[in-house]
Order: sequence, then C-alpha cells, then structure tokens
Amino acid sequence: MKYYFLTLCLFLTLTIAAQVPEDALRTSWFAPSGTARQQAIGGAMGSLGGEISATYVNPAGLGFYRTGEIVLSPGYRFQKDNSIYRGTSSSGSTVGNFNLGTSGVVFAIPSQNPEGSGAISITVNRTANFGGNTYYKGQNDYSSFSEQYVEEFAKSGLSIDQALGNSGLSYGTRMALYTYLIDTATIGGTLQVIGQPQKILDAHGLLLQENNIRTKGGITEIALGLGGSGRGKWYYGGSIGVPILDYTRNQTFTESDLTGNTNNDFNYSTYTETYTSKGVGVNFKLGVIFKPDNAWRVGLAIHSPSFYALTDNISAAMTTNTDKYAAPSSISSAELDSQTGSVGSVKYDLQSAWKVLLSGSYIFGGGPENTKGQKGFITGDVEWVVNRDSKFSSPQDNNGNPLYDNGYFDAVNNAIKSYYRNNFNVRLGGELKFDLLAARLGFAYSTSPYKQSGLQANRLTIAGGVGYRNKGVFVDLTYVQNITNDVNFPYRLADKENTYATVKQFAGTVLLTVGFKF
Repeated sequence: MKYYFLTLCLFLTLTIAAQVPEDALRTSWFAPSGTARQQAIGGAMGSLGGEISATYVNPAGLGFYRTGEIVLSPGYRFQKDNSIYRGTSSSGSTVGNFNLGTSGVVFAIPSQNPEGSGAISITVNRTANFGGNTYYKGQNDYSSFSEQYVEEFAKSGLSIDQALGNSGLSYGTRMALYTYLIDTATIGGTLQVIGQPQKILDAHGLLLQENNIRTKGGITEIALGLGGSGRGKWYYGGSIGVPILDYTRNQTFTESDLTGNTNNDFNYSTYTETYTSKGVGVNFKLGVIFKPDNAWRVGLAIHSPSFYALTDNISAAMTTNTDKYAAPSSISSAELDSQTGSVGSVKYDLQSAWKVLLSGSYIFGGGPENTKGQKGFITGDVEWVVNRDSKFSSPQDNNGNPLYDNGYFDAVNNAIKSYYRNNFNVRLGGELKFDLLAARLGFAYSTSPYKQSGLQANRLTIAGGVGYRNKGVFVDLTYVQNITNDVNFPYRLADKENTYATVKQFAGTVLLTVGFKF
C-alpha cells in the first residue's frame, strides 16, 4: 500500500503547524457519548425523543417534553492500547480519566394546545475523549525517521548554516542538522544530504524504533436546544453548540542501532515533542421527527460542521549520539527560538465534517412521553459523515486578509480528500421496562474513514445498563465497551512507501445519570 504526502509544503511553509489529516479526523471520528440511558442503547437517539441528550443528536426530540428536568451524568473512562509495528506486539499503559456525559437542565414550554409540547435545554457534554497511551516498537530494515528531515532539508536548497537560522524549516530538521543526525557529503562529485541511520540500512543492518505517545484532553460542548410540536405528529427542533477543544500530545520517538557496530556513525537519536491544540468553535443541528401513531417514530437530523478557531503550540528536543562521527549533542526548540525568534505557536481555522442522520423507533405500549404505558422500544440510527469536506484555512487579520499563505492549507486539504472517505455510523439499541426498572442493551459500529484499502480501521461499541424511575426521580447506570482498530504513522516520507503501526484500543466507561423532574 503506497501512502504519500501530496506535497512537501506540509513541511516547508508553516513550520510549527502540525496540521495533518489526522487533526481533522480527531474532531469527527469518535465513539457515541451522552447520558447513561442513551449510551446503554448504543447512542441511538435520532427518533426516540424525550431525552436531554437529543440536544446533540436530534433536537426535535426535545419536543416530547411536557415537564422539566435536571440531569447530571458523571462517569469514569479507562483505555488500553495494543499495537503491532513491523511484526512486534506492544502495549501501552492503562489510562483512566473522569468523563462527563450529557448534563444540564430542560425547561418545558407551556402550550395552549393540549396536543402541543416543547422544551428548551441548556446542556454540557464531553463529546470526545482524547486520553490514551499508544506505545509500539519494532525492527526496521527499510526506512529511518531521519529521512523526513533529509527530504525537507534537501528540498529547501539552503546551506547548513542558513538552515540552522531559518525558522521556515521545522524544528526536527534543524535539530537533526545541529546534532549531526543528518549532514551533507560530496558523493561522486555531487553534494548530497545524508542521514546517519541510512548508512546502517544501506549495509543491510537493522534499526530499533520505539514510539511512546501519551494524549489527553477532549471536546466539551455546551449547547442550547429548542424543540416543540403543535399537533403531536410532527416534532421540530434545533440547537446551537459551542465545542471547546483541548488536546495535548506528548511523544517520545527513539531510533537506535541494532548492529552493535560502534564505528558506523550512528548509535541512537531521541526526539521528544509536546504538542497542544486548543480553541473554541460553533455548530448547528436541525432535526425533525414524525410520529404517525403511538408506536412508530421516524427522525431526520442534519449536523453542520463545527467551525473552530484553534491555536497550536509545540515544543521539542532532540538528543543524538553518532558514535565517532561527532560528539553526542542535544538541542531544544527553546534554544532554536532564542536564535531565530519563537515560531512555536500558530493560529488557524478548522471546519470539521458535517453529518446527516436517519433514524427509526418502534415503541411497545405507548410513547416515550408516556412512561407509565411504555413497555419498551427498539431504535436505530444510520449516520453519514462527510469527512472529505473537513478543511483548514488561515484566520484573517483586522483588514480581512489571511494571516498566512492559504497555499499551505490547500495542500493539507488536498491530502484530506486523497486520504479520507466518507463513512457511516450505525447505532442500534433497545429497552424493556419492568414497572419501576428498565434493562437496556445497545450496539454501535463506525466504518473506516480511510480511503486507502490497506488502512484497516473501525470502531465497535457494545453497551448495557439498567434504570430506575419513580415519582419524578430517575437513576441510570451503564457500562460501555469501545473497541477501536486504527493506524498510527511514526513519520511520513514523500519518496517511498510509509510504515505504520496497527493499533487496537480497548476503552471502558462506567456512567451514572441522576435526574429530577420538575
């Protein structure tokens, strides 16, 4: 499987901008979230209605409310990653963190029409959780992570002295030059850029590569929703969401010589990086639910992209030992910035994927607004996610002009269209009521967002829970198991096939929802 960056503009134009296709995917490809009840039925809430989490799925579901309620949904999430890289299996450490499902308040809207209903919701929800630890290692006889720096420096046309003082080159490339991980040499009368580990590969030796990635943060969305119905058959709703993105990645990549030769110009090199992305966005959701009778529901919802204004920051360091070629040395991004001025921060805009959701529900013994008559239900959602429309762009200055050359972002956007495809999310769940108690089961599946057939990825969610309702008080407890298959690229090269790790993530969430009707 060939996997190429479309252009080295991704490295050359905006040095610290770490925007790559994965940054767009992070804002749209994640497991369902919500209250304990919604999670227990696989996240399917597109047509059921009468639930505060409808604010984030299909706000027309707020139209089923006839009384108000206060809801709190605390939870705990833990995740462990297993990886395979170049035939070697590894595991990261288990990472746990607090999780918040849909919480907030719903205010019922009085109606003069006995068939009318409606409500306003003010909610908060952790729509995505980025916490995790991915670790992998393996022996590589094919490529070196130093080659990405060789490519960038060779394309720049600069001398070593010019490159070291040029903030237009990435931290990694300048650090590689400073520590002699890469250098220039005259070969066959031609000056060429060389990477010290490449000498080992050329001699049919092996490199040991290790990558340890720790991530934290998430997307927390505050939303205002409105839904209602005038006749009891058609329900309409809309919501405005303000997603707050906070992502931190700490990465340590080490490459070392496995030959045991102390005279081949390379022993090891370690690159460490801390990358943060923070910002705020806005999105809109519109939906409709048709209830032809008390048994059936059909829902349709459209989710606009989230329009983010983000700021990325990066700091890095490199330590390299090249045996007898040069003395071991280290350099940090702070030291480089002291010479050229800080380039460790950049602002940009991101438009995430937009979504279309179609849903249906069958209710046993009454509607969801009539909890006394309801015996249970089965419900399902199919969601289409338009990943290929995700895109980056430059913010504007006070005069309406782009702060940066949009040619850089155009290159990333072209890579997104080449790299990703639109995918489907399928969610299915059901509930059975036993007087004051209820039992629930749910399932969700996300297809691969990657266009290349060799990149196998999917996300499976299996959930179950119980609920209690009596005299305006309800308590729901749910366990959710997420299993995600994905890939991770330690580095990318433009002139050869890229190597990557396959990653299987196991994430469990225990979620409790407590609510009071008023």
